[in-house]
Amino acid sequence: MAITLGIDPGSRVTGFGVIEIGNGRASYVASGCIRTTLTASVGVRLKEIHEGLTQLIDEHRPDQVAIEKIFMARSADSALKLGQARGVALLAAASAGLPIAEYEAKKIKQAIVGSGAATKAQIQHMVEVLLSLQGRPQQDAADALAIALCHVHTSGQLLKIGAPGAEFRRGRLVDKSS
Repeated sequence: MAITLGIDPGSRVTGFGVIEIGNGRASYVASGCIRTTLTASVGVRLKEIHEGLTQLIDEHRPDQVAIEKIFMARSADSALKLGQARGVALLAAASAGLPIAEYEAKKIKQAIVGSGAATKAQIQHMVEVLLSLQGRPQQDAADALAIALCHVHTSGQLLKIGAPGAEFRRGRLVDKSS
């Protein structure tokens, strides 16, 4: 069994998603959002993100972390704020000694929906289906779960964790026990 923490960093809302891989299947553990105090200074908001992620890491004891790579936002100020939140998330994971994988938004969408131009609603729907959830997760939490699922799928974790009779052929996971 391996636990993966996905992080969708943001200066106001940081989404998180925790999944567990066992017997070749991904299963939902937890998800949600770390919401910062909007009236607080940037330093206080970054501290809140760090404390929230540190608490999640302590509680769920992930084996690895996957995080979205930074992209050029609408403005330089937005990109800077996103980069600061992302840096705090990377610090929390690195301080816990966890391996970190980074994925571009297009790659995450491609891995989960099949299109790099997928919408937020499509991501939410596929996360709900892939993890057999009872309802759609909040957008930032769905994005974080998608990041964790992308990591598991693209890094071959399903094979490594021991899907019985599984192997990769031509980049695809196949069941050779049949």
